[in-house]
Amino acid sequence: MSDTHFTLRIELAHIEPLIWRRVIVPTTITLPRLSEVMLAAMGWLNYHLHEFEIDGVRYGMPDPDGFDVASDPVDEAGVSLAEVLGDAREFSYLYDFGDDWLHRVVLEESRAADLPPNACACVAGERACPPEDVGGAPGYMNFLEALADPTHDMHRDYTDWIGGSFDTEAFDLSAANERVQAVVVYKGA
Repeated sequence: MSDTHFTLRIELAHIEPLIWRRVIVPTTITLPRLSEVMLAAMGWLNYHLHEFEIDGVRYGMPDPDGFDVASDPVDEAGVSLAEVLGDAREFSYLYDFGDDWLHRVVLEESRAADLPPNACACVAGERACPPEDVGGAPGYMNFLEALADPTHDMHRDYTDWIGGSFDTEAFDLSAANERVQAVVVYKGA
């Protein structure tokens, strides 16, 4: 099974028009590495916590301080996607518990890929990922509104913050794939 790969479609929820990516990952990929691949494909910077919900079970990093063990997700360390996916063909991924970026992940196929056994690739996608820490979907809508209106109170602040302009339609497949391929996926890691 180590030469088998999953093709996953990652869609950012609550944003129209749809922002999405298609990635190919080994079936042996662990959830922490899958998170890194997904974030790299989307364009997120991996500054925040995340959580998967697969087949009704939450997976993530337990609270390192141990304050709320009862609500902790199952520890994702060492858990491969293949072992928890079961019959599920769709799962969710939440990134940044402040902005609450919810992603819908759909398993499109499972097959041998024209990739080395532990390689990943981003093979398609559309639209720019929202900037990190913009305030989730509502904040992103406010951000876009302010950028589009030079008379908006926040126009100059957002323009300075983003470093000029922001093209919502921009998606660079080569750059996304380069970021994804930079994620080191060891066998069983």
